[in-house]
Amino acid sequence: QVRLVESGGGLVQAGGSLRLSCAASGSIFSINAMGWYRQAPGKQRVLVAAITSGGSTNYAESVEGRTTISRDNAKNTVYLQMTSLKPEDTAVYYCNAGIQKYKLGYTNDYWGQGTQVTVSS
Repeated sequence: QVRLVESGGGLVQAGGSLRLSCAASGSIFSINAMGWYRQAPGKQRVLVAAITSGGSTNYAESVEGRTTISRDNAKNTVYLQMTSLKPEDTAVYYCNAGIQKYKLGYTNDYWGQGTQVTVSS
């Protein structure tokens, strides 16, 4: 079984910073792209940032310049460092990873349970 467990969410004032972590565990042969999505109340889940296994990154326009995604392949962990947070960053943040469980297996999408980030004005 594969699990993604997020941590690091919480309440922060506008202008503050947070670092989210997501660790993958279980039967894992390899992890391809990893990413963070967020879903605000009443809105669709959207991509915040993604990183390939080789370290290439892409960011949503709304967070570019104040957010950094990184990963530690040895720990099967992806991080999201957010700075200069704004009230509009308030959302549940979900970790996503494309994981191959076996050497000859397919890559499937896995999601974490989500972690709440609330930015007060």
